[in-house]
Formats: sequence, C-alpha cells, structure tokens
Amino acid sequence: MGKSWKTAGKVEKAQQKGQIFTKLAREIQVAAKVGGPDPAANARLRLAIDAAKKVSCPNDTIDRAIKKGAGLLDDGKIIEELMYEGYGPHGVGVIVECQTDNKHRTAPDMRHAFKSHEGNMGETGSVAWMFEHVGLLEGVKAGTFDPDEEAIEAGANEVGPGEDEGSYEFYTGATELDAVRDALIKRGWKITKSELSYKAKNITELNDAQRKDVEEFLNYLDDMDDTHRVHATV
Repeated sequence: MGKSWKTAGKVEKAQQKGQIFTKLAREIQVAAKVGGPDPAANARLRLAIDAAKKVSCPNDTIDRAIKKGAGLLDDGKIIEELMYEGYGPHGVGVIVECQTDNKHRTAPDMRHAFKSHEGNMGETGSVAWMFEHVGLLEGVKAGTFDPDEEAIEAGANEVGPGEDEGSYEFYTGATELDAVRDALIKRGWKITKSELSYKAKNITELNDAQRKDVEEFLNYLDDMDDTHRVHATV
C-alpha cells in the first residue's frame, strides 16, 4: 500500500527546492475555499495545515494560502482541481490529480510527460475502471493493538502499514470516509491523512527493468509543479 514507487529521500529533495511548499499551499487554499477558513470546522484544512507544519512550511505561507482560499486575498489566480488519466510505460494505468492556476499549461505538460515516457494520456474514463474510488485514512495510535481488529471495529474495509514509520493506512468506501475517521478518533487514533483516493483493482505485473521505467515515470509526474497526487496500478 501507499506510494511504494517513491524514491527514498524524495520529500527532502522536494523540500530543498521549495516545490513542496507550493503544493502544500495549494491544498490549503483549495481546502479553505471548499470547507471554510476555520481548521476546527474543516477537517481537510486542518490536515493540510498539519502536513505543511510537518515539513516546516513558513507560517506566513500557510496564513496567506488560507486567506486566498477564503477570498480575503485576491491575486487573480484561481486554483482548479483536475484529473488526467492514461497508460504509462508497460501498460501501467495511471491517474494524476492536479491543482493548477492554469489548465491551459497543465494539459499539454501532462500530455508531454506521458508521451516522453512511452506512455499515452487518454480520455476521461480510459483507466478509471482499473481503480476503485475509496476513502483513505492514515494514522498512528499509542500502545498495543491489533490493526485488523481496529479496522473492523471502525468500519474500515482494509488496513496495512502506512507511508510513515509506525503508521497504518485504512481504506473505506468513498461515502464512509468521515464515519470511519470519527470512529478511529474515538478509539484513540491520531489521523494524519483523510482523503478520497484511487486504489488499483489489480496490480500490473512488471519485471525489475520494467519497474524501473515505471518508477522513473511516476516520480517525474510527482515532481511536476501542478501534480497533487499520483495513483498507479503498481
């Protein structure tokens, strides 16, 4: 589970060049626009702020993003959420979620990314059938516990190790995300991620050389300025 294709140290590398701050600020801005500027009443915003603080994103960057999303600052830029689909090298299905202030830039950039890596960007729905639209939660809990029992009691469909050491990922139905999150919190979990996601129904079989090609492509996509999340059948 999780982004097993990610290169070790990638977050640190992105942080050094400031790119991750821009992406986190966009998520904060979108979250504030959708659910309001109060983190206490907006779970998506609260988690976005926590993620930003986790990598030492400057407070003024966070505050400015909240104000932009709430319409208190107008720089003439509107962040749109877009999704692109296609096949990567060796037939791997890929969904890319983007947050951009210029879709006329993002679309050709995305098309070039697929083509330059021996892939093919498709139309809407071209690979979505290869994925389940799910709720994804990640969290940590102190003490000794049985992850499977925790998942069952909270109403999650599946549980496994998370991206961060000591954390666990829980998959839910897309409409059950909030209920499962609330149940986990009541059971003592600290939730660090709560979002709608895409989970591959089947994993594409790859040999070592093919997997290297796919990882290079997915990391390339993940590095693009407008990319928010990348999902693949690996």
